[in-house]
Amino acid sequence: MKLKLTTLALGAVLAAGPALAELVFPDLSYRTGPYAAGGIPFSDGYNDYFTLLNERDGGIGGAPIRVVECETGYNTEKGVECYESTKGEGALIYQPLSTGITYQLIPKATADGIPMHTMGYGRTSAKNGEVFSHVFNYPANYWDGASGVVNYLLEINDGDIKGKKLALVYHNSAYGKEPIRTLEELSKKHGFELILLPVDHPGQEQKSQWLQIRRDRPDYVTMWGWGVMNQVAVQEAANIRFPMENFIGVWWSGAEHDVLPAGDAANGYKAVTFHNVGRDFPIYEDLQTHVVDTGKAAGAGDQLGNVLYNRGLYAAMLAAEAAKKAQEIHGTPDITPAMMRDGMEALEITEERMAELGMPNFGPTFAVSCENHGGPGLVGVAQWDAGSKTWSLVSDFKPTDGEVIGALIAEDSAAYAAENNIEPQCK
Repeated sequence: MKLKLTTLALGAVLAAGPALAELVFPDLSYRTGPYAAGGIPFSDGYNDYFTLLNERDGGIGGAPIRVVECETGYNTEKGVECYESTKGEGALIYQPLSTGITYQLIPKATADGIPMHTMGYGRTSAKNGEVFSHVFNYPANYWDGASGVVNYLLEINDGDIKGKKLALVYHNSAYGKEPIRTLEELSKKHGFELILLPVDHPGQEQKSQWLQIRRDRPDYVTMWGWGVMNQVAVQEAANIRFPMENFIGVWWSGAEHDVLPAGDAANGYKAVTFHNVGRDFPIYEDLQTHVVDTGKAAGAGDQLGNVLYNRGLYAAMLAAEAAKKAQEIHGTPDITPAMMRDGMEALEITEERMAELGMPNFGPTFAVSCENHGGPGLVGVAQWDAGSKTWSLVSDFKPTDGEVIGALIAEDSAAYAAENNIEPQCK
């Protein structure tokens, strides 16, 4: 009888076919350290989307998903260690979530044949797929963000900001310095004065910068901040009574925890964005049913609908869609990192597809190609309402200055190619 049952069980397994290997998505998280307030919601959204796919759909193309989380503390050295310790588990794609870590991983991941997605951060010129074969930064990059700020100022000033003053308050790191060259070129083009104000890590001390702002009286302030730096800057702006509606952060300076500490004084603060805000999307019903109500939510389950939770959700969705594309291209659900790279390069996100995913108008539509790993660079603007404690879009996703940004990308990527003896790959 025992032998008969064993035979029947084996027959059932054989009839079902071989089990599919797991699709491994590492999460280089930072739930600890001075930047944890931003790292936690992103990782929660990233993990919850993949949990949803496993619970509702059985994974991607029938293949189950495994997220491998490794804590970096937003530390570059730890980030590289996480990469080295997880790449052997079949990692399909890395999202370093740090410009410093990204710069270190570009040559490593490229040599290992593993793609990276640096969505809205990292090395901007990686948009040039001819040089950066394994790095993707769709749908927008830092230089798009800088141009998005300037375009918005042009929009609210009837196309003329000549003679205006724009101060850049920035994290004194590779991340914070990314927009400087673009803003310098745009200041020449549009005739505004650019004031540069670096803030040292972690950004708790900014008195001198805001005293200079009070003295120089810029018309607008834009910020490339992260972590506690953001909330300190918003409070300091309130302290000197700088008009909050004239203060515009990059997308890493535009989340709930950046503005809530200042209370009503933060009302009207703005930030550029490459995805939508809030939780008024059908996907949240599925997340509630399959993830939250079943006790499978990541972290404390308290971040749903927050800006950075949405960003993690969005990043996971794009990774999953690229994996599906890779499965289609290669005719197998059991994809390799090389196949994943092909899927990322052939990715096309349409409004129809986003609606099917329960995420209508969640982000801009875009297509990736061998030459263009960054998409069209469409940028919107969100504004904080302190009364309702919500963000809302006040400007839809619009084009940025492709002429200025394209020239800078060509220059920087050509220099990188020369330094590293890279021949352009697209034909």
